[in-house]
Amino acid sequence: MITDFIDKIFCGDSLYIMKQLPDGCCDIVVTSPPYNLKNSTGNGMKDGRGGKWASAALCNGYADYDDNMPYDLYCQWQRECLTEMMRLIKDDGAIFYNHKWRVQGGLIQDRREIIQDFPVRQIIIWKRKGGINFNPGYFLPTYEVIYLIAKKKFKLAPKANSVGDVWEFMQEVNNEHPAPFPVALIDRIIGSTNAEIILDPFMGSGTTAVSAIRLKRHYIGIELSQKYCDLAEQRIAAAKDGVCRNNDGLLTLF
Repeated sequence: MITDFIDKIFCGDSLYIMKQLPDGCCDIVVTSPPYNLKNSTGNGMKDGRGGKWASAALCNGYADYDDNMPYDLYCQWQRECLTEMMRLIKDDGAIFYNHKWRVQGGLIQDRREIIQDFPVRQIIIWKRKGGINFNPGYFLPTYEVIYLIAKKKFKLAPKANSVGDVWEFMQEVNNEHPAPFPVALIDRIIGSTNAEIILDPFMGSGTTAVSAIRLKRHYIGIELSQKYCDLAEQRIAAAKDGVCRNNDGLLTLF
């Protein structure tokens, strides 16, 4: 039953666990998979230059995942994941799939090999702050993209369509995860929909769950790393405490 999965984080392989979930069990998916950054020719990850930037921990990959797959296998894996996500969302559901374009071998990788054949309705630009560019062949990248992959019946919440498609949010800074979502970004996504159940198959430090709790929705999380699952549970507990305090008219944590 779907109630066995709601408001829980499952530690394990995302593709395997998604296959255990029933069809149409969630309203939207909000997720950001590992970007395969260490399989790169230009971002300084392989030769150590990347150690100079604020997220230098990514040079070591993620806990339990080194973020360095052959590109064709990475694309195949992500397409399999998206196929499962499409099965899991309802007929009026959507996937908000955050990824990053990069230059590889002098040519842009716009993730076309991953998202082709899926019903991409819109590309949302997430404009970040700052960064370091180790490649003199192109300008400093300052944004990531969110692919809105939607089934035909998907609609935004009333008045949400007045928001533009370029969103400026500062990166998350006080977080042990090397590449966390900013909570405000996920608040924008979830708050722009009527979704009741939100799935994040790459939960990381639990930001999607934290946002769902703040907005009084439900979540299903999947995360490979036990370290990040533990961190997510701590943040979820704090979020629940903050919501309870706020509802009681006391000090909110947010």
